[in-house]
Amino acid sequence: MTVLTLLSEQQLLAMPESDYMNAEQLAFFRQRLLEEQQKLWQHIERLKCDINGGDLSGDEADKAAREEDLRLLFRQLDRESRLLPKLTAALARLENGDYGYCLETGEPIGLPRLLLRPTAELGIEAKTAQEMREPHLRKSKSTSF
Repeated sequence: MTVLTLLSEQQLLAMPESDYMNAEQLAFFRQRLLEEQQKLWQHIERLKCDINGGDLSGDEADKAAREEDLRLLFRQLDRESRLLPKLTAALARLENGDYGYCLETGEPIGLPRLLLRPTAELGIEAKTAQEMREPHLRKSKSTSF
């Protein structure tokens, strides 16, 4: 097994299109996804400590402030917990050789998009089409009674 030096984002973007998802790029995104997953786990643990710590005693204003803080912490915990399966799925796609390719079209998602959202499953066109369909689905479901 050879040891690959991780590229910078600029080096990654400077590569020719024919090198798309080569070993160096896959190593770059594997490292990025693993680091993001580790940071997310650490942040979730800190959120849990913040939720479990704290005191609900005091006057009504103190209790109300703590309840509002808890509401925000739970909301953030929920949001970040939903990101974990996306990271796991992206790592699985990376191992399967599907990472970086649109799940609907099979076309490359593109390095700029993956740099912004390493868990992206769809190319820009497929994602845009999905987002345009969603309001229509909700509207048709609500009017189908």
